[in-house]
Amino acid sequence: MRRAQPRRILFIGLNYRPEPIGIGPYSAGLLEALVERGHEVRAVVGQPYYPEWQLYERFKGSWKTNVERGVQITRCPHYVPANPTGSRRLAHHLSFASSAYPPARAVRREFDPELVLTVAPSMVAVPVAARMARRAGIPLWLHIQDFEVGAAFATGLIGEGGAAASAALRFEQRMLRAADVVSTISEPMCRLAAAKGVPRERIVEIRNWANHAHRVALASGDALRREWGLEGKTVVLYSGNIANKQGLEIMIEAARALGDREDLAFVVSGEGPNRARLERLAGGLANIQFRDLQPPEKVGDLLALADIHLLPQLPGAADLVLPSKLGNMLASGRPIIATAAAGTGIGRELEGCGVVVPPQDPQAFAWSIEQLSRQPRLRARLGRAGRQRAALAWSKDAIVDAFEDRMEALLGTAAEPEIPFSYTASSD
Repeated sequence: MRRAQPRRILFIGLNYRPEPIGIGPYSAGLLEALVERGHEVRAVVGQPYYPEWQLYERFKGSWKTNVERGVQITRCPHYVPANPTGSRRLAHHLSFASSAYPPARAVRREFDPELVLTVAPSMVAVPVAARMARRAGIPLWLHIQDFEVGAAFATGLIGEGGAAASAALRFEQRMLRAADVVSTISEPMCRLAAAKGVPRERIVEIRNWANHAHRVALASGDALRREWGLEGKTVVLYSGNIANKQGLEIMIEAARALGDREDLAFVVSGEGPNRARLERLAGGLANIQFRDLQPPEKVGDLLALADIHLLPQLPGAADLVLPSKLGNMLASGRPIIATAAAGTGIGRELEGCGVVVPPQDPQAFAWSIEQLSRQPRLRARLGRAGRQRAALAWSKDAIVDAFEDRMEALLGTAAEPEIPFSYTASSD
């Protein structure tokens, strides 16, 4: 492990551990890794609520500050909608931005940070981070986990072409241009940042790592097969957040089309605002079961349970986000069937280790599941390739190294290094 000069970092971000999936585990993991490497970190974050969109009982209340794994964290109260429509999501993000400002200002004055790091979502909270950076005269680093404006268009939360869409795009562009560094989690998303006007020399790819790879390596999935009545079945698994942008209806249609295959079992393990609707759509299907989101200690067993992983996405969303769970799915050594256009980030990641079909094509999706289910040798070959890709491209140490390298270059104490995963003009 390399050692960079110790730095003081102020982090502002809505999602954080103990949220088990999504952005939270990666923000927490990065900050904790930086503390382990000798940096000091203060974090201003939201109260945990994801993916259930319900505040965790033990975190309810006003602002609370404590130290977790070396990171001093202030958790801020904010509004959490039970039904996160477009307008309610906006109110949710605005409430966090408003709540985060007082503790962020206090930390800036007391801590004297050298760098402000913030994560989108929530882009609405970026002005708070930008103000802290300007007042302190230090750089602002904006990390994009999800281009949320584009995702809102893709999922219908915001209609394209109206005044609200225009205002959202202008705001996003201003925030992107305000940052000294804009990082994001895939090369196509880096290209998108450049297309939105971010100077190319400010863009760097800092992807999410396979954060359950160590658990998957030790897991078998046999206990869950017995518990869930899946022995002797070929298991087709979707795990994670159940929201609008996944387009999970295609999986219900595939399960219906393959209803005569008694050896196939579809499993949906997760939580989210779209789960109840999906369960209604799956009513009467004997070959699909819904299971709760599994705790971290069982995620390895869950991923190992699968013979085939599913990664559906709506059209237009596949280049706006590279799902963080993809690294863990690759590390499981099982093949993946995804819906994405050729050349998207997801499509490129799955070359040689999965199958990509057009979004919203249930016939192609079902056909791919059926074909792969009948070819265990092909599944094994694709799975081995996926595990190798996870080890090479989804390693936590390499990703934290890349962050430190760019931070040192940004703060002016080291020559610009050759940074893994960085985006340059040659990436076009």
